[in-house]
Amino acid sequence: MLSQQELEIVRESKTQVLFRRGDSLTKQGAFASYILFVINGLCRQYIEGYDGKSYNLRVIQPGEFVGLSQVFTKNIYSYSTVALTSCQAFLVEKEVISRVIKSNGEFGLNIIKRYCEVNSNLFAKLSTVLYKQMNGRIAESLLYLDSLKPSHPDIFHLLSRKDIAEFAGVSTESAVKLLKNFEKDGLISLNEKDIVILKRDALAEISLKG
Repeated sequence: MLSQQELEIVRESKTQVLFRRGDSLTKQGAFASYILFVINGLCRQYIEGYDGKSYNLRVIQPGEFVGLSQVFTKNIYSYSTVALTSCQAFLVEKEVISRVIKSNGEFGLNIIKRYCEVNSNLFAKLSTVLYKQMNGRIAESLLYLDSLKPSHPDIFHLLSRKDIAEFAGVSTESAVKLLKNFEKDGLISLNEKDIVILKRDALAEISLKG
């Protein structure tokens, strides 16, 4: 979508960085002078609370942006991002992306579509936290994470029970208890860190009704 001149502008402003598992890509509240484009690997995006608790928003996959909203809004990151695996990413100066958006309508439209998709996911997350009970939240989180298995079969191995709890907005103890209840009911199978969904329709029903 970019002209040769625009490509050169972006190339001159980008840096390729390797993040190791556990490294922070962005820090909530830190100054945002660049956005990231993930080339490979997986990242976990989350919000940090004032009481030491966190809430996981999503898993960022290759081909996705990190910090895209900062092109349009304030100059600080509104969330933190940590590498679940080794990740390679391009760091591109925010002002350069803003300039290209203004000069290239087709590219700008594509960026806005991605931004709107992220916003839509955030509204869905907010609805889950406000209106669903704990079992519905856990069921929804399991279905979401399981949807990543076709391209990332080891997704559950990369996440602790605490991580899964923070996707659902519940305590770790509650998450462990609910997972065991789901296993007892034959909905899932717990194989060490891995989680296998056995009755997807039943789990989807729990997720829907909360």
